Parts: sequence; structure tokens; C-alpha cells
Amino acid sequence: MIAQDSIVALATPSGAGAIAVIRISGEDAITIGDSVFRSIKNKNLIAQKTHTLHLGHIVDNTKTLDEVLVSIFKGPNSYTGENTIEISCHGSTYIQQQIIQLLLRKGCRMADAGEFTLRAFLNGKLDLSQAEAVADLISSDNEASHQIAMQQMRGGFSNEIAKLREELLNFASLIELELDFAEEDVEFADRTQFHELLNRIEFVLKRLIDSFAVGNVIKNGIPVAIVGEPNVGKSTLLNALLNEERAIVSEIAGTTRDTIEDELVIGGIGFRFIDTAGIRETQDVVESIGIKKTFEKIEQAQVVVFLFDSSEFKVSGLKLKVELEKIKNQFPLKPLVIIGNKADKLEDSEIQNIKSEIPEILLISAKEKLGVEDLKNQLLSFVNTGALRNNETIVTNTRHYDSLLKALDEIQKVKYGLETNLSSDLMALEIKEALYHFGMITGQVTNDELLGNIFANFCIGK
Repeated sequence: MIAQDSIVALATPSGAGAIAVIRISGEDAITIGDSVFRSIKNKNLIAQKTHTLHLGHIVDNTKTLDEVLVSIFKGPNSYTGENTIEISCHGSTYIQQQIIQLLLRKGCRMADAGEFTLRAFLNGKLDLSQAEAVADLISSDNEASHQIAMQQMRGGFSNEIAKLREELLNFASLIELELDFAEEDVEFADRTQFHELLNRIEFVLKRLIDSFAVGNVIKNGIPVAIVGEPNVGKSTLLNALLNEERAIVSEIAGTTRDTIEDELVIGGIGFRFIDTAGIRETQDVVESIGIKKTFEKIEQAQVVVFLFDSSEFKVSGLKLKVELEKIKNQFPLKPLVIIGNKADKLEDSEIQNIKSEIPEILLISAKEKLGVEDLKNQLLSFVNTGALRNNETIVTNTRHYDSLLKALDEIQKVKYGLETNLSSDLMALEIKEALYHFGMITGQVTNDELLGNIFANFCIGK
């Protein structure tokens, strides 16, 4: 049920600033706003047109709280589909609280997390996947995640799902009709066309499911573990990548006793770099705990950067190869970038020797920041950005991914049933299940628990 009461919340971040925006939505929003607003031109807010701005003061009886701008959005032509006003006041936290408390006394209640967007969904202004994209857009911190959220908010993903659902629904209706005329033994649904539709739906679902691997990476960032022996320049490399002194750099081996993490955006994709404790045999209890954590972080990382001191290759080359084989054997599915640091100290003959021994090596100097851009390009090559460049639909939401997997399973059951002449009544049940999972994505099928879980993750005021 759609709530009819008027809700209020601060729509801008809490704390002091130049301005703050207080949002009210509900059937009586404009009436409540008018009761506390005094226009400099004696305007009545209720009589004003939608999508207009008005200058005046917020007053509490005879006390003036602030000079403000009030924006009016009359339903259904508003974000929530209801009457909405936004009060732009000065950003003092005292002023914000005074105005909100006044509005609460006038009949508003504080909005729950995401309640404005929930009302937009319930009033048909957004479907559920678009509503979820609002939260993704707010939290996007790089170009790629922003681009995907914008595409989903514009309905790219939901339009694709809705079209498939509508076509499947049409065939479901024809099969249901056949059940009504079971005694006449007639077919209303063209089996050849139905088979073609199922193939097309299966193809689209598989493409969307496969895109989740890229979408999840873009949304959450790619964890990259920087590993190697102590004092080979791991912390220096992290500082060079981030272009700041994030990690302690020392000539003393074993300085990094714990993992250090920070994020960098490369080519619009977020990478989360983890500087780990150096791997070596040690009697130091604290350092050994750090080394244990290193292997845990390698387990969690999607890419491993193995760093060694290239100037020591002559004496430690054999040991290095053993370490590399150990990591390759322990983590065979993880991309491994092998980097020889301190390459500025090498002679040309030494460079050729290292490259002949380890052809895939990337030689850099983290201290001098030589080769760091090559490393960034190599890391970016691990991300399949083709779909992103071609503006294809990319799935980033785990709930959507789960529903797509279940829908695909049901579609494949229907397809098998069609190929084995399964009875129409059994096929109809499986089609209904597929339609249900499609509906779960766009919100055509919902329940209070699902909506509560989704909108609980929103910020107050959105």
C-alpha cells in the first residue's frame, strides 16, 4: 500500500555547508510548506504552478528561521509521483534542524531510508531495477560504475528484460488457451516460433549472466595483491601507483607488518591495491602473522603482482623462480604480473638476461616511477571493457544475477520440454516460474520483505 502521509528529510549530506536542501513529499506537502513559508511577494504556494521557484522566509509563528528558495513539484510530475517541495536553505546545521523540527510539528514525519525512491517505485515513476540504480549512482566513484548506473537508471536493463517477458507472456497465454481446449487437441502456440523465442531468451540471459563478472568488478573494484620478498620495493610501488606517500618505506627488511590497502582509478575502473608483508622465513612473531595475512590476501585478490629486486637477479634468480612456481601452483587461476623493480640499476646485458629467463616480465623502477604506466595498462587489460565501450547492458546487482540464473534454468526446462513433447500443462508451470523471476527483477513481482531489504540500503533523503 502506498503511504499517503507527508515525509521530510534532509536531501543533502548532513553537516554544515553553503546550502542544504530539505525535501517534503506527500499529499499535503505543498499545504504544509505553505503554512511555514512567507513569500517576499505574498504568493500562496498552493496556487503556484508546478516546477517553479519562490523566494521567501521560513517562519515559526513570529520567528524567522531563514531566507530560502522553495521549489514546487506537483504530482504526478515529480520524482516520487506525489506533491513534493524542496526547501533550499543556508547550510547551518542549526537552521536545518530548526526547519525540519518545525515541519514535523506541522504534520510531517521523518522519511525512512530510501522512502522517496520507494514511493517513486510504488507510484510507477521507476521500476525496481531503475530504483536500485539510483543507489548505485549515488555510490559510484569511478567513470565505469557511473556509466553503468546511468544506463540502468534510464531503463536499459529493465527494457531488455521487460521485452523478453512480454514475448514469453504472449506464448504463455496461448499455451494456457490450449489447456482450455484440451479435448479438441488444437495448438494455438506455433511451436517453431516458440522454440526460436526460447533460443533468443536463452542467448540474452547467458549474455547478461556473463556480464556480471565484469559488472561486479566495475562496481566493487579489482583487488590487486602486491607480493614479494621484504625490501624489494612493494611499498614504494604502492606509493608510486597512488602518487602519494601512503606506505612506510624503509631500508629495514620487514617494515610492512600488516596489509595496506588503497584504491586507484585506471581508465575509469577502480583497482584496490593491497601492499602485503614480505614473504620470507622469519622468527619474528608479528612479522609471521603479517606473512600469513599475505597469503589470505592473495586468496582474496583477483590479480597478483609479484615484485622482486631485479638488481639481485644474478644471485637470487633460482630462488625467485621457485617462489614464482609456488604462487602459480597455489593460485593457478589468478592472473600473475611479474615485475622486476629497481631496473634503473641494471646494465643492458642484465636486462636481456632477465628477459630471456622470464619473457613475461615487466621491468620498472618504482622509486623513479619508470614503467608504472606500463603496469597500469597491463592491469587494465585484465578487465573486459568491450561491453562497456559498446554501451551494452552490464549486470552489477547480485539480486538481479540470482534472478537471471533462476530464469535461465526455467527457460532451459521449457526448451527441453518443447523438444521432448512435454505436456502443455507442465510447460505452462515452468513458463510461469520464468516469468516470476523476470518480474522479480523489474518489480512486477514484489513483497514487503524484498522492498524492505532493497531500500534499507539507501541513504535518508533519497
